[in-house]
Amino acid sequence: MYVIKMRTLICYFAVFAVTLASIGVIKLHTESQAVSSVTEVKASDQAKGDALPSALGEKKIDVPILMYHNIFRSSGGHGNYIIAESSFENDLKFLKDNGYTTVFMQDLIDYVYDGKPLPEKPVVLTFDDGYSNNFLYAFPLLEKYNAKAVLSIIGYYTDLYTKSPDENPSYSHVTWDNVKDMMKSGLVEFQNHSYNLHTTDKGRNGTKKKRGESDADYKKVLTEDLGKLQQEFKDNTNYTPNTFTYPFGSVSNASFEIIRELGFKASLSCESGMNKISRDPECLYMLKRYLRTPKKSAEALLK
Repeated sequence: MYVIKMRTLICYFAVFAVTLASIGVIKLHTESQAVSSVTEVKASDQAKGDALPSALGEKKIDVPILMYHNIFRSSGGHGNYIIAESSFENDLKFLKDNGYTTVFMQDLIDYVYDGKPLPEKPVVLTFDDGYSNNFLYAFPLLEKYNAKAVLSIIGYYTDLYTKSPDENPSYSHVTWDNVKDMMKSGLVEFQNHSYNLHTTDKGRNGTKKKRGESDADYKKVLTEDLGKLQQEFKDNTNYTPNTFTYPFGSVSNASFEIIRELGFKASLSCESGMNKISRDPECLYMLKRYLRTPKKSAEALLK
């Protein structure tokens, strides 16, 4: 009789234990679903529906971006935005000799969105404004060293010098023929530096929002100007830029959503520093750059 009671008691305990375990599993499963759901919502918000963010603990890749403007035969003490042709060649030699590989913005985008591997020690060379000296002096050196660069042009000036050609390296800008020639080489990628907002006229500093300007008016200005250059790229080259380069590095928070709505998957700032590239699409916006001045070589900047 005692044995039977013990067996019955053991059965009750077993049933009770199984019930508790089941409740625990159900609760755990429910909590897991809830966490998963919240994670997905946050990922969707952060990536604007384009891709999921990087996994926790994922390794981030250091990607330095160098910022150039003018390349002259000789820098001649013209300021921080002009370096000599020989100085640019020294930069290319240094990068090659030290294992760096020049990449496009598209390469960074492909890594973030599709997981396409980046080379060891990637570096991005950017040229702002689209001066003709980039075509005359920098481009031949890119060909010589098989190096890639990213050129962000101002649409208004490319239109102007296409209609009235002038290859004076001191002030002229690339033409659409120059753009197409460089694109054909596979060594130059072009990006949007605004159509005609690279100015401080009329109370606006680049693409920065004016004081007292409504959100609607600001959105209209940016959408029309940046959209105009996007369309001109498509009409002239059958290519659409994927990156917006802020004129003067002047930024308003209100521009962030507009940039995304226009289809740009990355943006370049003028803030100095190293970039940490992960699988999170947000890491591609407001990328930092090191300004290459006559006194700061690529070697010095990348130490």
